[in-house]
Amino acid sequence: MGDLKKGSKKLLNAWAFYDWANSVYTLTIASTIFPIFYGTLNFIDDNKVDIFGVQLKNTALISFVTAFTFLVVAFTSPLLSGIADYVGNKKMFMRFFCYLGSFGCFGLYWFSLDYIYLSLLFYFFGLLGYWGSLVFYNSYLPDIAFEEQQDKISAKGFSMGYIGSVTLLILNLAMVMKPEWFGFDIGTTEAERNAASILAMRTSFITVGLWWVLFSQYSFYHLPKGVPTGNKIKRNVIFNGINELKFVWKSLTHNLRLKRFLNAFFVYSMAVQTIMLVAAYFGEQEINWGSQSEKTMGLIVSILIIQIVAVFGAILTSRSSAKFGNINTLIGINMVWMSLCFYGYFVETPVQFYITASLVGFVMGGIQSLSRSTYSKFLPKTADTTSYFSFFDVAEKIGIVIGMLIFGIIDQITGSMRNSILFLFIFFLIGIILLFKVPKQSIEA
Repeated sequence: MGDLKKGSKKLLNAWAFYDWANSVYTLTIASTIFPIFYGTLNFIDDNKVDIFGVQLKNTALISFVTAFTFLVVAFTSPLLSGIADYVGNKKMFMRFFCYLGSFGCFGLYWFSLDYIYLSLLFYFFGLLGYWGSLVFYNSYLPDIAFEEQQDKISAKGFSMGYIGSVTLLILNLAMVMKPEWFGFDIGTTEAERNAASILAMRTSFITVGLWWVLFSQYSFYHLPKGVPTGNKIKRNVIFNGINELKFVWKSLTHNLRLKRFLNAFFVYSMAVQTIMLVAAYFGEQEINWGSQSEKTMGLIVSILIIQIVAVFGAILTSRSSAKFGNINTLIGINMVWMSLCFYGYFVETPVQFYITASLVGFVMGGIQSLSRSTYSKFLPKTADTTSYFSFFDVAEKIGIVIGMLIFGIIDQITGSMRNSILFLFIFFLIGIILLFKVPKQSIEA
């Protein structure tokens, strides 16, 4: 098959389709089914776990493991990006992380407190695979789309991801709520039925791994390998990625608009990604649900609301950016996020949680899609897009590490995730201030 031309419809659709393939991880495992499953485990004093010789709050443990994973991603992605640029084959690394993440999803089927270290390792693989593949996926955007196409196709990718992940989640929801429909033995008692639902949750992790692997093949088939160089991997190129990050860092001194946008993105992304990663755990632990079945249904419905609303949010954000500009739109979205931190502190009932989910969904897709395309627009004319997106990715991941560590520490010390959510208000406020300082036009510093 010959390489498709930049800007061609088939190439753009193939790129966006990877969102359809991999977004099931963030929805079923990171956001919905796994947090519910995690809450059903037999923790000490309801929410404590013995690990590394200490007792940690279960949600704080997940926060710390997540932070560690993003730290690994932040350090390894520039090394691999440098190699990808040198050999001209970014698709090889994107595929590797895709398969690693899928393997982690399969392993979660056996997640158990009795084998907590191995269980967390599978959780680590899934998270690492998902985020590790994104740096290479995102770096394709300026390669496959012209500048005037990037906002639209970026939004389309997120929209396809939401639709695809909701499709699988509905199937997973049916498995959990009606396990007998799928051949699970529900027995005759409530305890036996709960056990069948938990087994269905474990099985849903396998469906995520299969979905991710199978549907990604369409993207892998059509996406180009990269810019061919004919080079082979040698020892002296291992640290090319670090050198390229240094080059990007130095180049920011000559691109004031890109530099100031990255400063703002680093701060507000810290809060956005943290909230998205802990939202389901917050709902599982802090909301007054009537029963376990109501909790399960309520959390899944809440996440479905987020995903459905996010589709429209991403589209409306794209249109808003065309009318008001990317930066002004991002300022408005960050103001909504800031308000949500205050409101979230007082949320207690399922209805209040549904309202919060609707608002989160509206701004979630928009801020992710627009941040990605804004960065792409602000890049200088270069063929070395992987290095610039690797820098973008590292900034995002280090921000998440800081955000999750702060969230976990406050949660562990105070015993409540509400205090952690409220604290994130500060990051959005600083992000808004920094966005106001981004020049409207490209300025040589």
